[in-house]
Amino acid sequence: MRRLFHWIGALALTALLPSTALAQNDETTTLEVGYMPILPVAQLFVMEGAGWTDEAGLDLELTRFSSGPAMVQALASGKLDVMNFGIGPAMVARANGVPIKVLAASIQEQIGLIARGEFATAFEGNDPAAAIAQFTETQGRKPKIATFPNGSVPYTVLRYWLEEQVGLDADAVDIVTMGASRVQQSLLAGAVDAASTLEPILSVVQQRDPDARVVARGNDMLPHQPGAVLAVREAVLEEHPEAIQALVAQHVRATEMLENDPAQAAPYVREFVGKRLIDEETVTAALSSPSSNYLADPHMIIDATRTMADFQRRIGTLKKPVDVDALFDTSVYDAVRSSTENAAP
Repeated sequence: MRRLFHWIGALALTALLPSTALAQNDETTTLEVGYMPILPVAQLFVMEGAGWTDEAGLDLELTRFSSGPAMVQALASGKLDVMNFGIGPAMVARANGVPIKVLAASIQEQIGLIARGEFATAFEGNDPAAAIAQFTETQGRKPKIATFPNGSVPYTVLRYWLEEQVGLDADAVDIVTMGASRVQQSLLAGAVDAASTLEPILSVVQQRDPDARVVARGNDMLPHQPGAVLAVREAVLEEHPEAIQALVAQHVRATEMLENDPAQAAPYVREFVGKRLIDEETVTAALSSPSSNYLADPHMIIDATRTMADFQRRIGTLKKPVDVDALFDTSVYDAVRSSTENAAP
């Protein structure tokens, strides 16, 4: 029923968009957009690949980043108008005085812990704490777990799982931080025993290593965890409100496709993720994975963002407090949804 409702909403939004695009095509708005080549920001890949941004009078100048923290550095230096990145880096930016607003969610509960080799075997019949203890004893070393840099969502979720869910100190394992592309390489090469990561890495590793398995999903690690978000600079929102509303409308439209027809979205996503080294079937499988929970409604992630912010403050990856209410601006999403509902037959 939920998917049917979303599908009806997508049709209504599609019907609404041509007139909106015509109204804005008289003057194209150029926006400098930062993104990471990861599935949690797949909405950007869909709207660009399908040509919806051009139809809406938006010229997106895309800059690719290897990590969220790298995007925060660009933000601090005055670059970028729009960001497609994790909620963790968004909080870091806002806490450090960068005037940004999160306008829409992109995904939630997208992180999974995938293990291989002896570490995967240790989980057979054991809870996580026992599995970690067994591996450490039998191998004579701690399990080595790869994840994204400090302050990123995958890093934060791994730490939360270890400390809040499993009941261990973070030093019970050896956490190795690296860029997104290196996580998969390190896991497949056997340089690490596990990774706190996201799709399509989870699907690719399981396809190439039949013994690898996901030992914890997002709802096990940090329930309702916020993932990637669509954020903008406050000045851009003030200067180009119609263009930003058009961008959020395309984001919502792309979310509906990702939820209801991942096979249709897959070719667009593949152009941006994995440099076309991943076949379309794998991309479709990754988009359909239990770890690909796409959503656009920012209201749905605000409470979990507070939980994450409190935890990051405690472990020291968020050096300064962040006002979560000030970080979010739900008015643009609400206006888009209101327009969609009014346009529905």
